[in-house]
Amino acid sequence: MGDSTEYRNALEMGTTLSEYQLKSVLGVGGFGMTYLAWDANLEKHVAIKEYLPGDLALRALDGSVVPVSTDHQYDYQWGLERFIIEARTLARFSHPHIVRVNRYFEANGTGYMVMDYEEGESLSQLLKRAPLPPETELRRILLPLLDGLAAVHAAQFLHRDIKPSNIFMRANGTPVLLDFGAARATGGGTRSLTAVLTPGYAPLEQYATDGKQGPWSDIYAMGGVLYRAVTDRNPPDAVSRLQNDAVKAGLAAAQGRYSAPLLRAIEWAMMVKPELRPQRVQDWKAAVDAQLAGAMPQAAPASAATVTVHAAATAAAVTRPATVRTAPVPPDHGSAWRRIGWMMAWMIAIVVAVGWYKRRPQPQPEPVPVVREKPLRPPVKVKVVPAPLPQQPLSGPATPAPAADFVVVQPQDASRPTAPGDARPWREFASTGDSRERPSRPDTASPIPERARERVTEEFRGADRDGDGYLTPSEVEGRFPGVARDFGKVDSNGDRRISLQEFTDLRRQQFEARKSAMPAR
Repeated sequence: MGDSTEYRNALEMGTTLSEYQLKSVLGVGGFGMTYLAWDANLEKHVAIKEYLPGDLALRALDGSVVPVSTDHQYDYQWGLERFIIEARTLARFSHPHIVRVNRYFEANGTGYMVMDYEEGESLSQLLKRAPLPPETELRRILLPLLDGLAAVHAAQFLHRDIKPSNIFMRANGTPVLLDFGAARATGGGTRSLTAVLTPGYAPLEQYATDGKQGPWSDIYAMGGVLYRAVTDRNPPDAVSRLQNDAVKAGLAAAQGRYSAPLLRAIEWAMMVKPELRPQRVQDWKAAVDAQLAGAMPQAAPASAATVTVHAAATAAAVTRPATVRTAPVPPDHGSAWRRIGWMMAWMIAIVVAVGWYKRRPQPQPEPVPVVREKPLRPPVKVKVVPAPLPQQPLSGPATPAPAADFVVVQPQDASRPTAPGDARPWREFASTGDSRERPSRPDTASPIPERARERVTEEFRGADRDGDGYLTPSEVEGRFPGVARDFGKVDSNGDRRISLQEFTDLRRQQFEARKSAMPAR
């Protein structure tokens, strides 16, 4: 398999995708695999990323990508549509420090995005080769990345996986932000796939399924990148910091090599609570830019100086005095109030940790089907046909037959069976005089699980922009490429609109087709 032998799910090297021939595997992420390929039309190298989430899908023998089981079918399809939307969004960016997406297409049952290929190395490799870079070098790398990250946030997207290995240093020394595989829209109602995070660089809210994420989450990760650069160690993970926060101790060890304003800026970005961090990239960039621009030289006189940090917060500027000591000084144990403050901080941290542990997601039992009772129907008239009277002797007087009459019958409760052993709900009486219950045809069970039907309804309503209960060609264009391509087939009644039932039938057909295509387990 060439270079792909070390990657279990990689395509064979030499495989051709459209006009691109695969040469080697560049890397594997949580949601995909990246290849180096040769563009036969433009005669240049490109990078191609393939959607292949390791926990949802695997490579079949024919090279196609299939879900690991039928239970993962809808999650995989949902993620594929998000992958295409992400590629389309990144293709609109034209920023020198954000990876450029030139094209995206579908093949092998999955999606691909074609990006520019750059010569160079990752920031992770650079820090291993040349650890503890000077502040001027950090400023040259960080500030352009913050400009690019601000552009991503302006488009209502989050990166959610910023780390040294996802920052690429070009051969000319300029940085570029890579691998938006964990990107998602910041608007409400967006569902994310299985959490993909890197301990140490992921904030606390990214560990919870209902954590409120925003620009402050990417700022935390970028602060972790700076922590890695100034300490030559990966930052501690956010969960362990609830009990023993080692960030302050790590930054304290970097004093003397880096200025106190820079170290305080890193600490600000890596606050455990989201509301205590900078809420926008512009806020933190203004502080970091001012701090790095005024960074103190490493060879400073042995004296103590007081430096003021201007950290732009969400609503107002926050001024933090800091004391920078370049010579050894006796340890300051602090006053009794300071010790009390530390004790209170520890108690709050323990309470937060216990609260988080109790509120962590628990496996939920299977939902109990809800039987919805039908309301009682209004009284109906039932024609009562009297039974024939027995024959009377010829000699006696004839007894006249009673005339048919109409009586009012109150319908019985819908939840009560109409006959012993009959569990079917009550049905309306016929007006023909037959007061017996009409047998009902049992509902056909849908092969789509309840949670899948809810997801299909959510997809339908999300695409129905005018809220009329139908999807038009313009509404499915771009959001559901497959539906737009086969619109005429999905529109079974030919009214140029797709109803929820027609959309559900399409998803059911896809479900049955993929289920039948799955190999026997």
